[in-house]
Amino acid sequence: MAKIHQPRHGSMQYWPRVKAKRQYAKIRSWTTTSKDVLLGFMGYKVGMTHVMAIDTRKNSISKGEEIFIPVTVIECPPLKIAGIRLYRQVYRGKQAATEILFKVDKDLLRKITHQKVYKENSELDKLNAHDYTDARVIVYTQPRFAGLGKKRPELFEVALNGSVADKIKFVKDNHDKELPINTFFKEGEFVDIHAVTIGKGLQGPVKRFGVTFKNHKTEKGVRRVGTLGGWSGQGHFLYRVAHPGQTGYHLRTEFNKQLVRVGTKPEDVNPKGGWPQYGLVKTTYVMIKGSVAGPQKRAIILTKPMRTRPQESLPTITEVSLNAK
Repeated sequence: MAKIHQPRHGSMQYWPRVKAKRQYAKIRSWTTTSKDVLLGFMGYKVGMTHVMAIDTRKNSISKGEEIFIPVTVIECPPLKIAGIRLYRQVYRGKQAATEILFKVDKDLLRKITHQKVYKENSELDKLNAHDYTDARVIVYTQPRFAGLGKKRPELFEVALNGSVADKIKFVKDNHDKELPINTFFKEGEFVDIHAVTIGKGLQGPVKRFGVTFKNHKTEKGVRRVGTLGGWSGQGHFLYRVAHPGQTGYHLRTEFNKQLVRVGTKPEDVNPKGGWPQYGLVKTTYVMIKGSVAGPQKRAIILTKPMRTRPQESLPTITEVSLNAK
C-alpha cells in the first residue's frame, strides 16, 4: 500500500501571528534602485470594482481582446511635509541624530502634542550634509480632503532617493508645498503594498490554520487538533501546533502590484450613491490591479518595489464599472 502523504496545514510564512501595533505599516527597508525622489506614499482604501480593458501584453493569448480586470481603488490626497530626520551610522546601523519639525497646521496638532518644539525653516541652512549618512522626510496625510470623513492625519516617515545634500535640498524646496502622488508614481509601474489586514479577533485552529474536523466519534470537541504533542513533554508542546489565537489585523506586504491608473477626476470612479462604507472619492486616486489587504478606510502605504521585475504593458481601459457595489 502506498504511503499516505498530507502536507501540513497552515502557512509557516508568518510567525508569530500577532496583532499589528498600529493601523498603518512601519516600513523597515526601502529600495535603492528607484530614480524618483520620494519612495513612498499613503492613501485610503476605497473598495473594489472592475474595469474592461484591451489586453496589450505581446505574449498573451488574449492580446488585442477586451478583458475583465479586478481593481482596488485607493484615494490618495496630497501629502505635506512635517519635518526632516537625519541619521548617523553607528555600529548597529543607522541611528537618528537630528530632527527638525516645521510649524504645522491645525489638523496635524490632532495627531501630535503641543509640547513638540518647532524649529524655523532657516534651521535647514545650518545642516551640514557631511555630518550625516542619511536623511528621511516626515510627512502626514490630509484626510480632510478625502471622502472617508475624518480630520486626524497619519504621520509617518518616508525615505528619499539621492545624496544627503540632495535630500536636504528637496525638503527645503517642498516643505511648504503639497506633494501629489502623480508626481512620484506613474501609471503602469509596479509598487509594493504595505497594509494591516482585516481583524477577526480570537479564533480557533479550524479557522486560523484550516485544520480538519476530528472524527464524529471523538470524545472531545471536533473543532480542535488531535494532539498537542507527546506525554513525555510534561506540558510542553511545539510552537508549530495549531492553537487558538489572534486572527487578522496582521501587517502584510504584497510585492509588485501594478498601478493601472493614477486619476485626478473622481467622477470617473464614483458610483451613484457613493462607495459602501466609504463615501465619495474627492481627490486624486489610484487603481491597483487585484486586491489589497485591509477593510475600507484603512491607510495603505505604497512604496517603490524592492524586487524589480520586467515592466508589463499597461492595459487600455475602455470602461470602469460604476454599478452599485
